[in-house]
Amino acid sequence: MATILQSEKYKQGIVNKAYNLGFSFVGVSKAEFLEEEAPRLENWLKRGMHGNMQYMENHFDKRLDPSKLVPEAKSVVSLLLNYFPEKDLAEENSYKVAKYAYGEDYHFFVKRKLKDLLYFIQEEIGEVEGRVFVDSAPVMERQWAQKSGLGWTGKNTLLINKQQGSFFFLAELIIDLELPPDGPIKDYCGTCTRCIDACPTEAITPYEVNASKCISYFTIELKEEIPSEFKDTYQDWIFGCDICQDVCPWNRFSKPHRFQELKPSDDFSALNNRGWEEMTDEVFGKVFKKSPLKRAKLAGIHRNVEFVKKKC
Repeated sequence: MATILQSEKYKQGIVNKAYNLGFSFVGVSKAEFLEEEAPRLENWLKRGMHGNMQYMENHFDKRLDPSKLVPEAKSVVSLLLNYFPEKDLAEENSYKVAKYAYGEDYHFFVKRKLKDLLYFIQEEIGEVEGRVFVDSAPVMERQWAQKSGLGWTGKNTLLINKQQGSFFFLAELIIDLELPPDGPIKDYCGTCTRCIDACPTEAITPYEVNASKCISYFTIELKEEIPSEFKDTYQDWIFGCDICQDVCPWNRFSKPHRFQELKPSDDFSALNNRGWEEMTDEVFGKVFKKSPLKRAKLAGIHRNVEFVKKKC
């Protein structure tokens, strides 16, 4: 077992390497059962707030207990990677795409960096077992990030960092190495309700989101027809939605990222309404080859475009 001094040294080395890889913030929490989250998650699921996302009901125990994912787990290393763009394409084009989807699919981009970090740990420290996670496994990312002091869960349920807001990808390393944990910080939302007031589908109540009413859910997750009662609320979003983040006062501190892989291509940036409406499979495959938009497929994008056009 490592001494306290060794553990501090290990942690600092991991943090420094994470910064070198391009992560903006790093924090550590003890890998333990999320006792406070268990009843909240169960209640949220029982009320059907997850809509048709049935996968949210799976692996309930794994979402709450990191040792179910990594045997003998000791620490959860939470990391934030900035994706705030230099230019907001939603301000220029009528049809809007969430900022996180401007460039390469973050699942692959961030996971490569995480694997490099895990390799570094194993090379520098020794036999450390662990797994990397980027929104692709039953891990409660925001809760772990909050426990490690990277921010607080805002009223829109997103993690908000006091220095740079909420435009971050969240990622985790769950490892069997004991590291000194960081503590959570306080909630700085105060009396602000801008995210709640701005949500056009009224999906947000304080510290809870009804996913089945969320524009991101409709445009990405929902495979059936979008309920007609929402046709006048979309504000031209065809993949994802940034409304609750755009109005958040803490995002005035957001800074543009520096990753070429996360920047939109020239072809993407040049798309106008007609380009979206008349897009072929060939063009979609070329422009969005490594993009998160592939999750919705061209048929899903065309469905979303048609839904937005109905309100005109």
